[in-house]
Amino acid sequence: MRPPRTLCLILAGGQGSRLGALTEHRVKPALRVAGSYRLIDTALSTVVNSGLDDVWIAEQYLPHSLNDHLANGGPWDLDRVNGGLRILAPFEGGPGEGMAQGNSDTLWRHRERLAEFDAECIVVLSADHLYTLDLLTVLQTHVASDAELTLVTTRTDEDPSSYGVVQVDDDGRVASYDYKPEDPAGNLVAAEVLCFDATLLVDALEELAEREGGLGDYGDDLVPWFVDRGRTVEHRLEGYWMDMGTPETYWRAHMHLVDGEGARFDDPQHPIRSAQPQLPPARVVDGAVVVDSLLAAGCQVAGEVRRSVIGPGVVVEAGAVVEESVLLDDVRVAPGVRLRRCVVDDGVQLTEPRVHGDGVGVTVLGPDDAAGSAVS
Repeated sequence: MRPPRTLCLILAGGQGSRLGALTEHRVKPALRVAGSYRLIDTALSTVVNSGLDDVWIAEQYLPHSLNDHLANGGPWDLDRVNGGLRILAPFEGGPGEGMAQGNSDTLWRHRERLAEFDAECIVVLSADHLYTLDLLTVLQTHVASDAELTLVTTRTDEDPSSYGVVQVDDDGRVASYDYKPEDPAGNLVAAEVLCFDATLLVDALEELAEREGGLGDYGDDLVPWFVDRGRTVEHRLEGYWMDMGTPETYWRAHMHLVDGEGARFDDPQHPIRSAQPQLPPARVVDGAVVVDSLLAAGCQVAGEVRRSVIGPGVVVEAGAVVEESVLLDDVRVAPGVRLRRCVVDDGVQLTEPRVHGDGVGVTVLGPDDAAGSAVS
């Protein structure tokens, strides 16, 4: 099958306020993942590994925190004259409109550019998740079903009330869609990858904006509009999928990586590409203890590290203990410091001998909060 002319739009403007200190100084898609990557790398690599090369990224919150990493698309071979990567900068729109109030509003503000591109399909991806997916199979489902919208769905072990809950008929057509319901009807949820009929998407945005007086999140307005028309289908994602929207899920996804049960960053068929930090190899000195852990370039370990992910430039000194924790860039852990189930933000210097983390919840340590805060 010849794939339809497709534009991929990655939504990378969300603040990610549920992550607390981790997104006070960066947009969520710029958050470090697996030691050496950024969260947006999954979405970008998914597009490129699927053979698609028209990629737009819509930004809003703290765009500078992401743009250096994107490097004009070079790490994903998207720095080209025709096609490739295009950044949609944030803008306020007309008088009184302000900034976009949700992902549907973001799409609406770029509707003229979307229409001018003249795609057959528009694939919208969130930059907040870890998964492996071939978008060509999604396009095949979309075309074969003569769908107006194809939702990628997955079963979740997390609380379904945080997502769009989907019910489908035996033929795969979406019978109902309930966005963040108080009483979920099941655990089949939308995985934040959507394939739209391009022309109808623009029509829907204009109709909804005129009718509602403004748009918010597509779970509230855009997806229900399509589902009500009866030509929305699912494409089931059977493998690993994790929303990285809270400290708890961010930490848990890293523990899955440590256990070898999480997202794969080394799959030769679906490699995760990134702008890797230019640093020397990790160094583990004599007397250090490292067990079941991931070490990024430039880190130095002289203490004890167990079931943890250690980011670039991190220093764990002799006499320090790091257990079941995630340390981002350039963290220093001094002698006498013990970390248990912690996520430590860039540049935090833990110099006072003490215990951080109760071993029950997840403790986030940010640059402005050395004591951290427990998140259950």
